[in-house]
Amino acid sequence: MIYVSRTEHFNAAHKLHNPNWSQSKNQEIFGPCANANWHGHNYDLIVTVKGKPDPETGFVIDLKKLSTLIRENIIQKVDHKNLNLDVSFMEGKLASTENLVIEFWNILAPKIEKIASPASGAKLHSLKLYETPRNFVEYYGE
Repeated sequence: MIYVSRTEHFNAAHKLHNPNWSQSKNQEIFGPCANANWHGHNYDLIVTVKGKPDPETGFVIDLKKLSTLIRENIIQKVDHKNLNLDVSFMEGKLASTENLVIEFWNILAPKIEKIASPASGAKLHSLKLYETPRNFVEYYGE
């Protein structure tokens, strides 16, 4: 099995806020991330696809197609946006990095299988989303 990864970058603002809690409890749990005036991050998304090299191309997946897929379906929807207010697939969800990466998975997993060569059997293996250089989440699906 070969694992191929592509990194993309975006900038976005968000606020961690549970509407069922008081402002003081939100501040206690989320600290500065509950700032009423929002805050932003420079995110890095690493998409890893697994499969076998296609005998005709030698690719597990065409990285140019993968990059286009990520940019069109994720980056264009979140870059320079407010994750709480501007991103339809985050509506009604707490804008944590954990919830964000799950939504990315739900969008990308079926689309990756459609652009992959049947001979490679390529599938989404994992997503790694860096919120800061020291804070990141990894997701491998359900």
